Amino acid sequence: MSYWHEKVAFVTGGSAGFGLMLARTLAAAGARLALVDRDAERLDIAVEQLKSEGRDAASFVADVTRADEVEAVVADAVRTLGKLDLLANIVGRSARGSVLDTTPEAFRELLELNFLSMVHGTRAAIPHLIRSKGHIINMGSLAAKSAARFLGAYPVSKFAVAAYSQQLRYELAPLGIHVLLVCPGPMARPDAGQRYDHEAAGLPQSARQPGGGVKLKGIPPERLAAEVLRCCERRVPELVMPAKARLLFALAQLWPSLADRVLLNRTGG
Repeated sequence: MSYWHEKVAFVTGGSAGFGLMLARTLAAAGARLALVDRDAERLDIAVEQLKSEGRDAASFVADVTRADEVEAVVADAVRTLGKLDLLANIVGRSARGSVLDTTPEAFRELLELNFLSMVHGTRAAIPHLIRSKGHIINMGSLAAKSAARFLGAYPVSKFAVAAYSQQLRYELAPLGIHVLLVCPGPMARPDAGQRYDHEAAGLPQSARQPGGGVKLKGIPPERLAAEVLRCCERRVPELVMPAKARLLFALAQLWPSLADRVLLNRTGG
């Protein structure tokens, strides 16, 4: 029997993108799903598709940047599904722009979506995860470990995710809760290289590319989702894809000037 059989997974950003891919992978492994998004129509479509495939899924509409709404949907999901075994904080978005042109309001917006949404979700889910000795998945990025040019407020918001995940890991381990920080490079998608045309206007061409022009092959979302489940089953603290990026992170700690040259070279600088 699968490790995930009858486990209940609460997935933010579950109506599309990697959130939906992770939900599909969990459901295929036997999990029951509580999908969360603020777009009710898109969320209903995703849930109906999963149900048509024989999966156990329910939709919960909330703006995850609002603590009161997150608390309400977590409580509702537990009432509906009976328990909570996994919180997957997946919702978020990237950005483009020079750091000096990025306004305080833009920093605040991405911090609320990419980071504070995790704080809201974690605080609401903790009492239930203590009972199940469950899992928290926090979606980081390679940019959570090493900033790059022309990504606007994105690296700042993801560095916060990495620090928060580390703190949670230390403080929740005695309670039996597993925390996984996921730091992937750019994911393969049909609109790669076109999503940021408007935001990147006036910036170097590399800024329009996935990862701000980082020279890495796009990661298949289904592969990343499978690795996330494997890491949860083994209670691994961190997943970095591609793994070779760890070498740059280590170099940045030991020899920052050399790491800067390597990164600039890898992004066309």
